[in-house]
Amino acid sequence: MTLKITLEIGKKKVCAIAADYPGWCRSAKTEEAAIESLLAYGPRYAAAVPSVNIPDPTRYEIVERLEGNASTDFGGPGVISQADERPVAESELSHLASVLKECWAAFDLALQRSEGHELRKGPRGGGRDQAKMLAHVIEAETAYLRRIAYRFKAGKEEPLAEQMARLRLEAAEALRSAVVDGLPAAGPRGGKIWTPRTYVTRAAWHLLDHVWEIQDRMV
Repeated sequence: MTLKITLEIGKKKVCAIAADYPGWCRSAKTEEAAIESLLAYGPRYAAAVPSVNIPDPTRYEIVERLEGNASTDFGGPGVISQADERPVAESELSHLASVLKECWAAFDLALQRSEGHELRKGPRGGGRDQAKMLAHVIEAETAYLRRIAYRFKAGKEEPLAEQMARLRLEAAEALRSAVVDGLPAAGPRGGKIWTPRTYVTRAAWHLLDHVWEIQDRMV
């Protein structure tokens, strides 16, 4: 099987995306470096999402080159590709939901294994600790849900762990509704609506990006 790769080409970075494997995305300053990073992360993706069988990384083809945007230059996927435009059959919905569930589980496990460990700081002392990263992930995943016309509401005094658990349940239902019931052409204020595949790719990428960050930053 040949690995199909989509490239988003921004002004500062290139994001390489495994078209049929939501969340398997890496970025770099050049096309060659982005592809090299994507292929190198294949084993880490397979470990985080064990339900999928990834193809031989030595066999790949570039199926799309897209003009990137601010999200691309930030380091993540941000453009709706032709692959994303494909309708999702109800029979495929369970697969996409399973991938997202496994990415959440990988994030849980990374946080669990990092308990008692300090996370190494980046340049100028940057980098979130575990609690701040959890809050950030909840905030980002909430924003992604709005792109499939779903609004998640967290209680003001609701603990982060409870927010996260409820967010997952509602995200699964939001994805199901997006596939089964369809999505509006635009958001209530004219905001751009993603396809279900775009949502899963972006949400899974963000979760795994922080999984690998935690693993790499543990002291």
